[in-house]
Amino acid sequence: MVEIKELDADRFDIAASMLKAMAHPMRIAILKHLEGNKRSTVTEIHELLGIEQSTTSHHLGILKDKGVLCSKREGKNTFYFLKYEILSQIVDCLQTCACE
Repeated sequence: MVEIKELDADRFDIAASMLKAMAHPMRIAILKHLEGNKRSTVTEIHELLGIEQSTTSHHLGILKDKGVLCSKREGKNTFYFLKYEILSQIVDCLQTCACE
């Protein structure tokens, strides 16, 4: 039996929190859109997905709060992007599994 160290347990909690934040159809769509080091504003994302800007901001806030996304302000715009590009592999895996 493998013993989980306390430090590992903390890391698993963070990972689970990130996965929970990603576990929403619109958030998966946002992450899919941001693959490949792409950066987008709230306006670009809400227009792409056809949802309210306030709803888009809410989803982006959750993803940012849980460490999935980062943002950078440039002038009047705030650009959102994946904090770790490797997270796109999770989205790709989910897409592959859901399409079988």
